[in-house]
Amino acid sequence: MSDLPRTRDIPLPDSHRWRAYWVCVAVAGLTILDLSKVNVALPSIEEAMGAGSTELQLIVSGYVLAFGLTLVPAGRLGDQRSRTVLFVVGLTLFTLTSLACALAPDATWLLVFRMLQGVAAGIQMPQVLGLIQQLFHGAERGKAFGLFGAMIGVTTAIGPTLGGLLIAIGGPEDGWRGIFWMNVPLGVIAIALALWVLPETRTRSHRKVQLDPVGLVIFAITVLSLMWPFLFTTGSPDDDPARWWLLVVLVLGVSAFVAWERRYEASGRQPLVPLGLFRIGSFRNGALLQSVFFAAVPSMFLLTTLYLQDGLDVAPVFAGMVTMGYALTSAFSSWRGGLLVERWGRGLVLFGLGVLIAGVGVLVLLALSTPSAVTPWAMAGALIVAGLGGGLVVSPNQTLTLADVPVRSGGLAGSVGQLGQRIGTAVGTAIALSLFYATLYREEGEAPQLEVFHHAYGFGMLAVAVLLAIAFAVGMADLGARVRARRSRAADGEPEPGPDEPDDEDLASGHA
Repeated sequence: MSDLPRTRDIPLPDSHRWRAYWVCVAVAGLTILDLSKVNVALPSIEEAMGAGSTELQLIVSGYVLAFGLTLVPAGRLGDQRSRTVLFVVGLTLFTLTSLACALAPDATWLLVFRMLQGVAAGIQMPQVLGLIQQLFHGAERGKAFGLFGAMIGVTTAIGPTLGGLLIAIGGPEDGWRGIFWMNVPLGVIAIALALWVLPETRTRSHRKVQLDPVGLVIFAITVLSLMWPFLFTTGSPDDDPARWWLLVVLVLGVSAFVAWERRYEASGRQPLVPLGLFRIGSFRNGALLQSVFFAAVPSMFLLTTLYLQDGLDVAPVFAGMVTMGYALTSAFSSWRGGLLVERWGRGLVLFGLGVLIAGVGVLVLLALSTPSAVTPWAMAGALIVAGLGGGLVVSPNQTLTLADVPVRSGGLAGSVGQLGQRIGTAVGTAIALSLFYATLYREEGEAPQLEVFHHAYGFGMLAVAVLLAIAFAVGMADLGARVRARRSRAADGEPEPGPDEPDDEDLASGHA
């Protein structure tokens, strides 16, 4: 039996549950917004602060790194004690660090404050997913995750537009500061709403909080050794190749972490990550798929805004507006996907990936073949198509990933999935940016400027296409496993399992 403390369902009226839900989702959107809206500000930060390519990369990826390192322990702590308290703590810290970023005197301090902001985001995000798991069940949970996916899709895609608009209002020198200033009043309002409407979720337990400190240290070293080489991959000739030796530390760290967690759990204590989670097929496959998906899509947005701004001299606000179509269509399809996932399952995710891959292909073709004056409009049209597919991936996959996970482990399981997303974003962004900038360095002066940017964008988007193809392959493998399991149950005369059947024994035995 697992030692996870019992977390009861929250007995609230429908109207109260949905008010609490919308507060959580709005804060999650604000958190994710800071992953995308800062991208469009990189040229402005470079000009205003004289930041180099490595510093610019770290301003984006440092947030992701700190976010990822905090997710799992924060998810574990929320499951053990109070998700609501952790949510408010994370939101308060996020608001304060946003203020600090807005007032940063130079690029170094901006990087420090961005990493602290990532810690705050990592504290609050697992609580959002845990609360959704606890508030809703069955088809209603699919609807909730559908709307959650719509919000995430909108904030991811609308971020560059919003960032560009704030830069246009504030001017090229200090306009980027408005990107952080806007979080302050929104954060204060969200704190007040959270204290008013979020339910008490404190878990009754006489046990001391267990965070597995040795496992936490090994985990941090392992995640750092994976993300560090990619974080410092900028495409510059000055990149130190010795950073790739950290991948040896990664292999050793994974081995040490698995061995320690097994020993720690065998002693009757609560490990940082119950390894039985990964024996639940739906969780394992869904987490891997969303990790690869989030390696691709943010990279697509970043490459597109860089190409439009640096290659075609499009103003930041207009470069950001190119992604608006993706935001709208992905929000719609994500909402619909949440309603249809109970019926169509993994096939719906595969269909969405197919549409997204086609949209990416059209996006690149139009970028390379249309006249410069027409290109932004043509790319906006391609992203409308891509958004229809992207929305059918995010929310249905989130529902399928957590469907077989016990409710009391919802925060931890959600944080592990979010960790995969953040690592995926860091790795995917680093790969795409390194291909983009390496092509610019290599071909500078050897061809007309626009042609060089065509090549840079094409090579970067090739990485996006490969990542989406990998996600499709994972989805196919998961679909095949589901079909085989269904046939096996039918042959044995066993009934189909309910959506919330897995219990403590499931984490221990890996039963899916």
